[in-house]
Parts: sequence; C-alpha cells; structure tokens
Amino acid sequence: MFTDSHCHLNFPELAQRLPDVLAAMQAAQVTRALCISTTMEEFPAVRALAAAHPHIWASVGVHPDSEGVQEPAVADLLAAAALPRVVAVGETGLDYYQLAERKGGRSVAQLQWQRDRFRTHIRAAQAARLPLVIHTRAAADDTLAILREEGEAGPQRAGGVFHCFTENREVARAALELGYCVSFSGIVTFKNAHDVHESARYVPDDRLLIETDSPYLAPAPHRGKTNSPAWVPLVAARLAELRGQSVEHIARITSDNFSRLFTKAAQS
Repeated sequence: MFTDSHCHLNFPELAQRLPDVLAAMQAAQVTRALCISTTMEEFPAVRALAAAHPHIWASVGVHPDSEGVQEPAVADLLAAAALPRVVAVGETGLDYYQLAERKGGRSVAQLQWQRDRFRTHIRAAQAARLPLVIHTRAAADDTLAILREEGEAGPQRAGGVFHCFTENREVARAALELGYCVSFSGIVTFKNAHDVHESARYVPDDRLLIETDSPYLAPAPHRGKTNSPAWVPLVAARLAELRGQSVEHIARITSDNFSRLFTKAAQS
C-alpha cells in the first residue's frame, strides 16, 4: 500500500535489527522501499540489501556532505548503476547548511568540490537513463542552476526527485518545472514547518512522493526517536490532512509515482 521512497536500511541503527524493521514495515503495509547510498564504500551493503529482499531497491551515489571518501567518476557510477536492482543515482546535490559550524568555517566558494561531484552524478544519471535523487539544503539556487546548466531542462534530462523537501513553494515550482517529483518526509508533520506545509499543498498528485529518510527525521508523535520505514504512513496521513485527501489516495498516488519514476524497480 505505502512506498518509502528514501531510507537508509544499511545504517547501524536499522541494520542491527533489520528483521524487526522489515516485520514492522509489513505490519504497517509498507510494501516497498528504496535504500539510498551515501558513499561508494557503503554501496555494496546497500545493494546487498536490495538483492536479498524483493521489495527493496538500491541507489548509487555520494552524499554532498560526505568528505574523505572515494570520489566517483562517471564511469564508476555507470558501472554500479548497470547492476540489477540499482534504480537511481544519488543521493547527490548540494548542502550549504551552517557552513561556518559544519564545514570548518569555509565559504560557499570553497565548496566547489560539492558542485563538481554533483555535476558528475547528473552526467552519470543522464548516461544511465536513471533518475537522480537530489539532496539540497540551504543551496536551492545553486542546485537548480547546476541542473539547468547540465541539461536537466532539456530532452536528455535524467529527471528524478527532490527528496526530503524543506524548501518553499517557489523552489517546489522550479523543481516541478524541471519535471522533477517532490518527496516529503517526517518534517511535514512538524508544527512549525510552514514552508513545507505550503509546498505540500502545492505539489500536484502526479509528482508527489513520501519517504522517511530513516533512521533520521522521525515523524510526530515519534519525533526524536530512531525513524523506520514503518512510519511512512504517518507522513501520508499528514499530507492527506494538508491536502484534503484520504490516506488511501496518498498511498495510491505516491506508490504509482514511485513506479513511474523508478521504472527499473517497476520492471523487476
């Protein structure tokens, strides 16, 4: 019934109790999940999870915040993307959040390596004909600009999803104009997430996805706890409330959108 379009089942918080996590998913009617790679080093574990479970798929990519890790070339990403059950490239994108605190006081100009990495992922996704999983935080203008510069407004675009959307309606509009889907996480259940609520009302049915980003960002009333794909129905429930729709409708359209976007998953 429900599809979690973005989770990290390989992270220790979930991997150490994976049988229980999978059982909870089944009980909550979460029938599919996409397990997301954040480094090339962890990709084998992500893919192994997908290979072992017919309702789980994998992505390949390096998170914009990951430093001191293997830097993939286009060829590396293409080789991984060609493997069975690998259905997307990412997560990739830009993260400028709290530059001074989280990145040693560096400026945006000093994060050129993030932008270079992002371009590599876009080019790989276009060559592989697989969608991108986009992470953007405090960097929407540059994220959108680079997507446009790399041809994502044109006929050879890879397309994809802006995951864990935290931006305002104008950024949502720009993502939609590029043909992207927009995915909402547990943040949409937070009382003060007003921009996210507005964006959640704005995104049309055929571009909407839901996710947990687990083990992070547990939805209310579990905020602060270790998140799990079993709680993605709570995201759907809040979206249904905001949009004046039924939970069943949200479950159906987001699952249909997942199949339409991640076509390799729908075919396997």
